[in-house]
Amino acid sequence: MKIEINKVDNNYNLKATNPEGQSILMDAAPEIGGGNKGMRPMQLLLSALGGCSSIDIINILKKQRQDLKDIKVEIEAEREEGKTPALFTQIHVHFILTGKIEPHKAKKAIELSMEKYCSVSRILEKSATIKYSFEIQTDGNGNILKTT
Repeated sequence: MKIEINKVDNNYNLKATNPEGQSILMDAAPEIGGGNKGMRPMQLLLSALGGCSSIDIINILKKQRQDLKDIKVEIEAEREEGKTPALFTQIHVHFILTGKIEPHKAKKAIELSMEKYCSVSRILEKSATIKYSFEIQTDGNGNILKTT
């Protein structure tokens, strides 16, 4: 795996590019001179957690022949205060699944991802307590079948 990072402006705006040419912008907080022109690196780490686990869950639910129409992930995290580096200490990941999905299969798919398959989760659990929950919406109108 290889990533190339290049400076975009005279401040902290950076562009990370993979070998396939896809890129993402990063920037620092305005308090230190960043311009809010991209996600901060720690935000990208949480995004990676959500993306990694979502890919696992989609894959597992497909194999279980569940009718997943959509997945949304909401992540909230706390970092150490007054420390450098300021590691994550608490992370809560909430999955919102839409479709005709059996709750026990959704729960198992999420558990497998978060506790076994997601590399990002396994890295972050070394410094943070990671909790997760889910809900199943039976349609796009927010009708909830199950929340845990």
